[in-house]
Amino acid sequence: MRVPILAANWKMNLSRREAKNLVEDLLKVAQPFQQNQQREVVLCPSAHLLVEVGSLLEGKSNYGLGAQNVYWKESGAFTGELSSTMLRDCGCSHAIIGHSERRAYFHETDKDCYQKVEAALQNNLVPILCVGESLEQREAGKTKEIVLNQLQGALKGQSLSSGDKLVIAYEPIWAIGTGKTDTPEGAESTIAVLRQELGNLFGERIAQQVRLLYGGSVNPGNIDALMAQPNIDGALVGGASLKAESFARIVNYQTQASLAN
Repeated sequence: MRVPILAANWKMNLSRREAKNLVEDLLKVAQPFQQNQQREVVLCPSAHLLVEVGSLLEGKSNYGLGAQNVYWKESGAFTGELSSTMLRDCGCSHAIIGHSERRAYFHETDKDCYQKVEAALQNNLVPILCVGESLEQREAGKTKEIVLNQLQGALKGQSLSSGDKLVIAYEPIWAIGTGKTDTPEGAESTIAVLRQELGNLFGERIAQQVRLLYGGSVNPGNIDALMAQPNIDGALVGGASLKAESFARIVNYQTQASLAN
């Protein structure tokens, strides 16, 4: 059984005080989730907040700490970068790799993503690999071609012993921060194709273990329908993760089983 994962990408937001208040508030209002061991939450703050947020999450077994980026070298003259071993030393369990903002603004390529995924896997850091198409690519009918190329570019040739060591986030670029979101059925269709390709790359056993997330204007109003899809194992959440109440509602998404009780 794949344990759902709800990841918060805070991007370049929050002061130390704001982050502390947000985490403390989240821990208070996410009570239903904290009584349910079948969900995992990963908070991904800016680098200057990693140690402080990690200390607030210490002892919280359902919570993990993630970085928003990672460099593939272990050490050296790479000003401004953080290696996977450094992130582990900060308490990180996960790292976002290949987010569309990194690809667009910092010109990261599939090769860069491959090297980052490789370094993360070698150092027991779970990559959250992002793939997604632009609006122009979507309208041209190239969604599946684009996301499969990104997936293959970052993963083909990687060594993966277990699917729980990798997370994939499908984030259509046109839906990130726009208030627009793919339909649950549309997201499911693309994510099912990604799982099929994972089977081609690593075998069916591992493909069925990898958790695939949806991201792109995820909010309390659409999380239930998204999580009802069979291949969607969670969400990578941006703006809605910056408010404790909204992110808590996402974390405490309602399933048909819970609604029946």
